[in-house]
Amino acid sequence: MTTTRLNDVVKTPAFIKITVIALLSLSLFFLFNPFSSSYNPSLIFSSLPLLLSNTTPSSPPPLPSPTTLHETTTTSSPPPPPPPPPSPPPPPPPKPPKMDMLIRMGIVDENGAMSTDFEIGEIDDGFDDEELEHEREKEKEKEKEKEKERNGGKRAKVEKFKVCEDKSLSHYVPCLDNVEEIKRLNLGESVEKYERHCPPRPLDCVVPRPEGYQVRVPWPQSRNQVWLTNVPHTSLFEAKGSQKWISIKNNMYVFPGGGRAISHLDRISKMIPDIGFGQKTRVALDIGSGVADFGALLMQRNVTTLSIAPKDKYANQIQFALERGVPAMVATFATHRLLYPSQAFDFIHCSECGVNWAQNDGIMLLEANRMLRAGGYFIWAAEAVYKREENLREQWRGMENLATRICWELVKKEGYLAVWRKPLNNSCYLNRAGEVQPPLCDSDDDPDKVWYVNLRTCITRLPENGYGANVTTWPSRLHYPPDRLQSIEMDAYISRKEIFKAESKYWNEIITGYVGAFHWREFKLRNVLDMRAGYGGFAAALHDLGINCWVMNVVPVSGPNTLPVIYDRGLIGVRHDWCEPFDTYPRTYDLLHANGLFSVEKKRQRCDFLTIMLEMDRMLRPDGRVYIRDTLSVIGEVNEIASALGWVPALRDTGEGPHSSWRILICDKQERKKKNNKQRRKKHIN
Repeated sequence: MTTTRLNDVVKTPAFIKITVIALLSLSLFFLFNPFSSSYNPSLIFSSLPLLLSNTTPSSPPPLPSPTTLHETTTTSSPPPPPPPPPSPPPPPPPKPPKMDMLIRMGIVDENGAMSTDFEIGEIDDGFDDEELEHEREKEKEKEKEKEKERNGGKRAKVEKFKVCEDKSLSHYVPCLDNVEEIKRLNLGESVEKYERHCPPRPLDCVVPRPEGYQVRVPWPQSRNQVWLTNVPHTSLFEAKGSQKWISIKNNMYVFPGGGRAISHLDRISKMIPDIGFGQKTRVALDIGSGVADFGALLMQRNVTTLSIAPKDKYANQIQFALERGVPAMVATFATHRLLYPSQAFDFIHCSECGVNWAQNDGIMLLEANRMLRAGGYFIWAAEAVYKREENLREQWRGMENLATRICWELVKKEGYLAVWRKPLNNSCYLNRAGEVQPPLCDSDDDPDKVWYVNLRTCITRLPENGYGANVTTWPSRLHYPPDRLQSIEMDAYISRKEIFKAESKYWNEIITGYVGAFHWREFKLRNVLDMRAGYGGFAAALHDLGINCWVMNVVPVSGPNTLPVIYDRGLIGVRHDWCEPFDTYPRTYDLLHANGLFSVEKKRQRCDFLTIMLEMDRMLRPDGRVYIRDTLSVIGEVNEIASALGWVPALRDTGEGPHSSWRILICDKQERKKKNNKQRRKKHIN
């Protein structure tokens, strides 16, 4: 009867409805529970390996043993207790662990959406200030671009530049001819008046050529003669003509050279048998060089000699050197460091150079010591000392005493000629008596920091690791990564040698293309300026391809100081800021090369492109050429200014093809037409 009633209940419609509703509820519960708010689909792939590593394959529950079954069937037991209440539903699965990237950044939340409450925090002390400044500059550039778009997207046109009306500017060196500033400082006859005193505003006109200027005499003929009209000042000839340095024949300056310079150099070779010109000795500095006879002669022995002299009462001895095609630069020993790195020169030469090395606690000789390579030679030809009054002999005695105190070894002395050698390490300095002067410079003194840095009355320390002294012989040193490559402040730490080699290969391939496509051998280059030299790969490529020229490698202050590497390679160079004029005469260089320079200067925002390119025009010889390799973002403006200067520009693709973001702008400086003199320049808006 009971069974019949139960069957009747099961068959009732009400029971069926209750059962269906219960099953449907359970189905919905298990269906939607995995996709609750605790589930994070954005992290499923990132957390999957971790989840798999923390789980094991599921296994069936253990079966009861036969003994247990037997006991269950044979043992009597009280009635079973009521069934336990149903267990609560399982808890939701735990949140997957957050990945380190999300914890570190805090920008994206656990659901993969942009967070609105992340904290920026303090700036890390190790954060690169230059990177921060770069980001700010990028924002400024974006604002400028937006402003241009609001103004129709047009930049004010640059009209043709006029030639300066003041004809005396034809030999103008801006930072050395600032008469107003020299008068204001009341420098009188102080050596400081020969240093850089740049005008507050650059010229806004093109420097004129001398009357009757002619295209330069090609090398090597220029070593012996140059046009009289190209260097019309005769003060040097009038002062030194009796010494047979220079003479005038027809419309040419003639440089006899030969005899005296050759005998002087032969004498040095005998006094220093292991000097090894062209192998061990590759880079030299000639102070007070006259017309650079010494440097011109050393070039025949495969030695690059940088001739320096002030723009003094003789006015233009460096101008003669540059017109001849000999490496030279206007520079003087005064109150600031010269713009060359420590351990730059294999030997330094001073022949009647007019420098009193022992005065002011020997500060000038200490500067020469800074630039002299460890183990290098200082050669002093002081013939006039033995022929004039007592105070000159006193200078000689002071020089001998000072050289001993700074641990220079007197190698040999013959009459008026003396040779000293710099030590290879600091041991002599450290073993001196405590009261001996001058002292060693502080360990935090950077001997390669030279831009507007005052001279110091201390001995520059040599690196304990021997960097700078261990250079290989020429020509191997041109392509051998030097030790000082590791001391440059730059981002790369491990791959520096690879970067060095890659730069050399890069420029070798490019210059090979230039020589073939643009006929550089026919161009007869002699004086070349690389305005952003890097490691000197451009100059090295010119040497490898047999282009008979010399290159002044400029390392801008806006980038890493690679000058020590350039000199260790056997090349020459200088530190400079291209927002200021360069210390050379007008019409110095046959070729100006600027790779990526304008992009860098645009980011600095210290000066506009007009300032740089007017200075380029001042330095460039008539019939000279400019190669600018830069990004599309700046090349258009540079092209426009080039046309305004009277250059003939041609825009070309790089080797990467027309879709590259870089272009090459090739400009020829040609004869300016007279009508341009009357044209006026409109204000340029950057």
